[in-house]
Parts: sequence; structure tokens; C-alpha cells
Amino acid sequence: MTFKAVIVPSRAVKTATTTNQDHTMSEKQMHDTQTQSSSPREKPAALHGETAHEAAERGRAATDEYGNPLIVFDPAAESRLRLKIDLYIVPTVALLYLFCFIDRANIGNAKLAGFEKDLHLTGYDYNKVLSVFYISYIIFEIPSNIACKWIGPGWFIPSISLAFGICSIGTAFVHNIHQVCIVRFLLGIFEAGMMPGIAYYLSRWYRRSELAFRLSLYIVMAPLAGAFGGLLASGILKLSHFGGLHTWRMIFAIEGIITCAISLISFFTLTDRPASARWLTQDEKNLAIARVKSERLATTEVLDKIDKPKLLRGIFSPVTIATAVMFLLNNVTVQGLAFFAPTIVRTIYPKNTVVSQQLHTVPPYIVGAFFTVLLPFLSWRFDRRNIFFTISSPLVMIGYIIFLASEAPQVRYGATFLIASGAFASGPLSNAQVAANVVSDTARSAAIGTNVMLGNIGGLISTWSFLPFDGPNYHIGNGLNLATSSTIFILSIALLLWMWGDNKKRSSKHEGNELESLAGLSQKQIQDLDWRHPAFRWKP
Repeated sequence: MTFKAVIVPSRAVKTATTTNQDHTMSEKQMHDTQTQSSSPREKPAALHGETAHEAAERGRAATDEYGNPLIVFDPAAESRLRLKIDLYIVPTVALLYLFCFIDRANIGNAKLAGFEKDLHLTGYDYNKVLSVFYISYIIFEIPSNIACKWIGPGWFIPSISLAFGICSIGTAFVHNIHQVCIVRFLLGIFEAGMMPGIAYYLSRWYRRSELAFRLSLYIVMAPLAGAFGGLLASGILKLSHFGGLHTWRMIFAIEGIITCAISLISFFTLTDRPASARWLTQDEKNLAIARVKSERLATTEVLDKIDKPKLLRGIFSPVTIATAVMFLLNNVTVQGLAFFAPTIVRTIYPKNTVVSQQLHTVPPYIVGAFFTVLLPFLSWRFDRRNIFFTISSPLVMIGYIIFLASEAPQVRYGATFLIASGAFASGPLSNAQVAANVVSDTARSAAIGTNVMLGNIGGLISTWSFLPFDGPNYHIGNGLNLATSSTIFILSIALLLWMWGDNKKRSSKHEGNELESLAGLSQKQIQDLDWRHPAFRWKP
């Protein structure tokens, strides 16, 4: 089966199909199609009956100069390919991210099991331990994603997973604050590349509209990690010992060993890119490459070489910065919930056993996981992302208003469901939004890295949002989260209006003069423009 590109002019659309009729189309027929559709301003593309693979890979753009795709694919063939990619790629990265988040957040479960007491942590020592992780996490975010592109996700992601699994095991053997801070700093280095690395990796395989939902299928592991981590921790704590380890030390050791085992398997299961996928036929590889490229204005290579102009375009895109700020604010809530949900539950149910308190952290995460998948699924179907920030933030706002207004245990516990429902979906939505609003692969890796880097500054803030003196009601922490969710609501509306306005401004220019600024520029200079290209449009 070969996906054939039929020649039409650049302002029209080329069709890639699998029918024999397209394979036998004569040169005269293709010339007639071109002649009938052309206008004096339009230049016909020079894809004389080449396959979709040739159109996508041999230094040729898959869009015209206005960003319109030159190739349309058989929906049934795309659907079959998409399902195959879903089954081969998503489960592995989702499982890795599940234990990535468990290894990060299990310190909250360990706290309930005597972590602070055994390490003689007092005052703000616990907050300091949490902060050390985020310092390295933030510093290494963008460098890690650039390294992911340079090394290749198929090797990079399993390698860092193995490394942070080893760090988790190492936490089981610490005996003071200095040792645990060193291990947490190393954990931050290796986990820094995980979330943006997987997001960048999936952007190699999926269209713009498909990406948010696929990102949600691994980011949903964050709330599930809260649920599963609580269940796993409660199960582990029922053991009398694990080797010479007891209580909270067993949590870090057992969960770290599981992470290492999954990481070793992923070295053999993760495929770096469509072109090297042994589980795709050559025609499926052609389709996978061409369909992604057909959405990228002026792009001649899907996996371009790293260069400074494109990196800067990704980092300093207005949409990247605005979305990353929203993700920062959202992460104050998400990471705070992960670290302090067990503590919050303990204030609500102070007389329950430790295992019971662990289990009470599970239900809100299950509900949050449902919304983490639902909202990105709707994003896929409507090919919209920004509007869902506006929709989800009021849920978080209401949850924290309830926390501040009531001290009734059952009411406050119910509020955690609202908070989890609105907060966790921002992860896939924000990464999908910054990925959709740049052009090149290099800019995309930088944009995702920037988004997650700023987002985790929110995680750092969250470690100081629930302070000991503020317990048990945590008015400062709850008030801060109400403020962040309210700001997200306002920013999301402002960003949407700005994108609409800037698109209208770009479209108001006459098409005949729109591209005059490109005259005299080389192909590389045009590609380096990225979102500054006059034919580019923001995609909210």
C-alpha cells in the first residue's frame, strides 16, 4: 500500500490516497488539474506523482507558502495508524510517568509513616527537603529537553527513568537531612526531563489536534499516582519488613525497584521516531511522517537540526510564556495537592489510622484523573485548547473557597474532589498549547521545556504554601491557591482574546503583499522565522 501525492497547485490541496486509481493517474490528468485550479499568484508544487514519504522527507515542504497542507490522507488509514501508535507508544510512557510521579510524591506518604521523626526533621526542614528537588528540577528542565532531542527520546527517557528509580532506592538509606537533600537534588535532575521529554516525544507522532488527548493519557498518571501511590504505600506498610528496611524506608525501596524494572524494559519497547519503528510497515512510516509534517508551515524536515534561532522562538513565543505562567500558577495547586493531600486528610480525619488516612487520599485523585482525560479528549474533538483553562479554573476556585469558608471535615473533604477535577487537566492542555503554536521540531522542544520549567517554579512555591504554623486549617495555603486559580481564569481569557486579535491583524493584510517580507530570504532564514512567519496563525 503506497500513499500517493496527487499534484495540485499550492493554494489547493494535494490528496494522498491508497486507491489504484491515484496510482494510475496520467501526467496529462495531473497537468490539467493544475491548469484548471491555478491563479496567476499561485505557483504549482513540484511533486510529480511522488509518494507521501518522498513529499515529506526529501527536503520538501508539506504546506504551501500560506501554511495550507498540500496532502490530505485517507481518514481510515490515519485512524488505523493512530490506533497502532496509541497501543505501542502510550502505555509505556504512561507507566514510566506513573512511577516518575510516585517516586517524586511518595515522600508525602512517607511523612505519615514517620519520615520526619526518624530523620529528626523539625520546623521547616520538610519544606526544605521538598524545595531542593525543585531547584534542580527547574534548572535542568530546558537542558534536559534539548538533550532529549539530541540523544533521541527512545534512549533518553528510559535512561533518566532508570536513574531516578535508583535515586528513589537511595532515599531508603538516608539518615539525616543532608543525605536526603542530596538524593532529592539528584532526583530532580533526572526527573526534569521526564514530563517535557515525553510531551516532545509524542509530538513526533501525533497531529496538533490529537496531541492534547495523548498527553493526557500519560499525565493522568499524576492523579493516578496519588491514588495508586496511596494504595501502594498502605499495602507496603502492612509488611513487617523488606530486607533490613522498615516502615517508610520500604516505600522508597520497593517503589524504586519497580521503577528500575520498568525502565529496563522500556529500552526495548520505546521507538525513537516513526522512521525507525520496527512495528510499522514502510507505508505506515511514510504516512506517520507526512501527516505530522503537513501541519508545519515551511518545514522541509520533521526532525530538524538544533539551532539557536529556533530555540529562542520556542522559548520566547508569547503563547509559550503566557501558557507557562498559567501552568506555573496551576502547579502550585497540583504539586501542593500531591505533597500535602495526606496532611490535609490527617487534619480532616485525625483519629483514623495511618493506613486509613492513606486510603482517604485516593478517591479525589480518581475523580481528578477522569477530568484529566475528559477535557483533553474534548480538546481533540474540537481542536481547541485555551478555552479549557477557562472552563476548569472555576472548579479549583470553588474548591478553595469551600476550604476557606468551612471547617466541617466532610465539606472540606468534598472540596478536594473539585480541586482535583479542575487542576490536573492543565498539564496536557498547556503542553499541547505551546506545541501547537510553534512550527519547528526544535522550537517545539524548547517551548515544552520552557512550559514545564516555569510550571515547576509553581511546584517550588507549593512546597512553602502549607506551612506548619498555618495548620490545621492552612488559611495561607488555601488563600494562595484561590488566588492562583482566579489569576488563571483571567489570564486564559486575556490570552484567547489576544490570539484572536493577532490572527485578525495578520489576516487583514492582503495576501498578495503578505509574503513580500520573505523576498530574498534563504530557506533556512524563512524556517527560522517560525511563528513570526507572516502566514502563521495562532491556534488556541
